[in-house]
Amino acid sequence: MLNLNDLAYFVAAVEHGGFAPASRRLGLPKSTLSKRVGALETALDARLVQRTSRTFALTDVGRDFYQHARGALIEAEAAEAIVRRRQAEPSGTVRITASVPVAQLQLARCLPRLAMRHPKLDVQLDVTDRFVDIVQEGVDIAIRSHFAPLADSGLVQRPLAVEPIVLVASPDYLARSAALRTPADLADHDGLPTGPTTTTWSLFDADGQRTQATPRVAMIANESVVLVAAATAGLGIACLPEGVCRDAIARGELLRVLPDWNAGTVTTTLLMPHRRGLLPGVRATVEFLVESFRAPD
Repeated sequence: MLNLNDLAYFVAAVEHGGFAPASRRLGLPKSTLSKRVGALETALDARLVQRTSRTFALTDVGRDFYQHARGALIEAEAAEAIVRRRQAEPSGTVRITASVPVAQLQLARCLPRLAMRHPKLDVQLDVTDRFVDIVQEGVDIAIRSHFAPLADSGLVQRPLAVEPIVLVASPDYLARSAALRTPADLADHDGLPTGPTTTTWSLFDADGQRTQATPRVAMIANESVVLVAAATAGLGIACLPEGVCRDAIARGELLRVLPDWNAGTVTTTLLMPHRRGLLPGVRATVEFLVESFRAPD
């Protein structure tokens, strides 16, 4: 049987990009890691890594082996956790990645409560708008907002929220502007689109009837906080997910425009590798996030 420690050394070398960075992270000599991975290759009678003085690259069989080796380590960690933590408070490191809007508008509210509820959890949030390969990068949970259904990636997908995209404007703007009773009236109003190619809005009523409206362009910005600020300042009408505007609406700084119409919906989904959900800390975090997104206030 293979040495489980050798699998851990191999996985660490892959995830950190070589023996040198892995040795610094683990606090072990580089020679020890290289020797143990070499022993693993001997036991398997297969070359897993192509080594040169400057590069560290997996062979084809090494890439396949890595996926299973990492899964075996997660299973081992889960098995230990079941015994040691069944009656204990959730603990350990939970790595979360989310986009900037999700982090600012939702996670900023709830993650401090998670840390206070489970003080033994080490919650690590990486905020980025780039695509994150959560399996390759060792992420436990990814939270993504999207307009179309996500592709089947083999990951666990758990919907957190579905919210309409609404039209909003400040009371001051509405008081000094033309009447606004139907989508066609938007042609006489100032709009705040997200880009030069999205100046026409597709709107839907409660029956799913679709129409298009093109307001005058007052300002373009592809960042929701900027658009909320512009709408609050009275610059024009913004078309944004309801959650982005919720606080400003509650304070009376923004009002719904054409409340019987919306511009579709945006879905927020939690994704994770199947095996990570076996860990008590990850499981507790998932349940907390589901609870928090259902009750955003």
